[in-house]
Parts: sequence; structure tokens; C-alpha cells
Amino acid sequence: MSSSFEKHQKRKLISSYFSVVLSIALVLFLLGLLGMLILNAKKVSDHFKEQVVVTVYLKDSAKEVEIKQLEKSLAMADYVKSTQYISKEEAAEFMKAENGEDFMDFVGYNPLQNSIDIYLKADFVTSTHLRKISEEATSKNFVEEVTYDNDLVNLMNDNVKKISLWVLIISAIFTLIAVLLINSSIRLAVYSKRFTIKTMQMVGATKRFIRRPFVWKSVRLGMIGAFLALVGMAIVLFYLNKNFTELKLLSNPILIAGLFVFIFALGIIITWISTYFATQRFLNLKTDDLYY
Repeated sequence: MSSSFEKHQKRKLISSYFSVVLSIALVLFLLGLLGMLILNAKKVSDHFKEQVVVTVYLKDSAKEVEIKQLEKSLAMADYVKSTQYISKEEAAEFMKAENGEDFMDFVGYNPLQNSIDIYLKADFVTSTHLRKISEEATSKNFVEEVTYDNDLVNLMNDNVKKISLWVLIISAIFTLIAVLLINSSIRLAVYSKRFTIKTMQMVGATKRFIRRPFVWKSVRLGMIGAFLALVGMAIVLFYLNKNFTELKLLSNPILIAGLFVFIFALGIIITWISTYFATQRFLNLKTDDLYY
């Protein structure tokens, strides 16, 4: 009978520890993903900004030497990431592939123009910089016009600012929720041992002596939960890096290592503080209050 009861208590204890580790792991995993989002938010926004194309259309009278000189000067500019010259013939082939038919069969000639596509560095994708680049290019007599989607640029920059603000707000809220959830799990685990705590206190054990095993047990559970969270984060990070190589998520290993260390330390710190105050509460309760 006694053996059966002990096995039942042991199973309950293991179940309690498992639920604490799982809750810590899930909360820290989600918090870690949010941290990765914050760290890579600029990379993601820069990636989309650098897809904006500024197209310089050239006059048919433009000489080859002038085109090459313009291409070279643009490629050397500090605001340009890359350039691509597209001849009118290449543009016609592209349109033919897109539409599935040759439009020149209807018009009888190629009305398209030679052009240079300019891809800017993310920091220069603003209305002000684009206007200056456009004015500088159109000042050359062999340039017909410069086109870009100004509305898209304004919308993109506005959305980046809004998203950044909301990510910071959500991060603060989620951090608070993470602390509360882990704290609740630890308090429940300590609550199940409240009579043991009071018994030890009644036989003369000091508060520090009683607290120490509970704190170290919780810290170990926090370390296990944090380790599982880090494993999950690593899997997600490598998966995203493999499928979205253009984002270069692993380009800054020091920053990623810092995030992993922070999540691991957070698991230890929260469990230590939560256990300290949870045990302190039951140590300060009267025996009669333990039943409520």
C-alpha cells in the first residue's frame, strides 16, 4: 500500500516537473523567436527595399560610350547596390516571354528603349534620395526619363516604422507574459510542497536551508527548459536560413550567440526569482493558512 502511494507521488512529482520544463521551454522558445525577429527586422526590411528598381530610359541617339560611362559612374556610386543594362531587344524578348506572344508582329517595330535598372542600397530608398538620383540622371542629354514607384517607397517606409513600433510594444508585452507564466508554473510546483516546507521549518531548519534545494531544483528545470527552447530556436533558424538565403540570417553569429545566451540566462534568472519568492511566501504563512 505504502509502495503504491510512493509510486503515485513520484509520478505526480515527475508530471509536475515535466509541466514546468515544458512551460518554460515553450515560453522561452516563443520569446526567442520574437528576439530573432527583432534582430533580423532590419535585414528583412532592407531586403524588400533593395528590390525597388529605378529605371533610366535612354534615348535611341545615346552613344555606346555614353551608356558605358553612365553605367560605370552609377556602379561606383555609394548609394547603388547593383545595376543592369537592358537593351531594347532584351526587353522585347522579356515581354514576349511574359505575354506569350510577340507584340512586334502587331506594331511592326520595336518601340521599347534601352534602359539601365538601378538597385539602391536600403538606406537610400527614400523619396528624397530617389528624387535627387532622378534629377542627376535626367540632367544628361542622352537620358529620356527616369521612373520609379514613389508611392510604393513611401508606403514601404511608413509600414517599416509602424511595424518596428508594434514589434517593440509586443516584445515588452510578451516578455511580461513570459515572466508571469513561468512564475505561475514555479509557484504551482512549490505549492505542492508547501507542507514539506512547513514541516522542515517546524523542526528548526532555517529559511535559507529550506529554500536552497527548491531554488536549485527550479534552476535546473529552468536550464533544461531553456536548453530545449534553444534547440527549437536553432532548428527554426537553420530552416529559415536554408530556405531564405538572401536574408543571410547567420551573417552575424556574435549577435545570434548573444540572443541564445540571453534566453538561457533568462530561464535561469526567472526560475530563481520565482522560486525564491514562492518559497518565501509559504515560509511566512501560518500552518492553518496552508489549507487555503
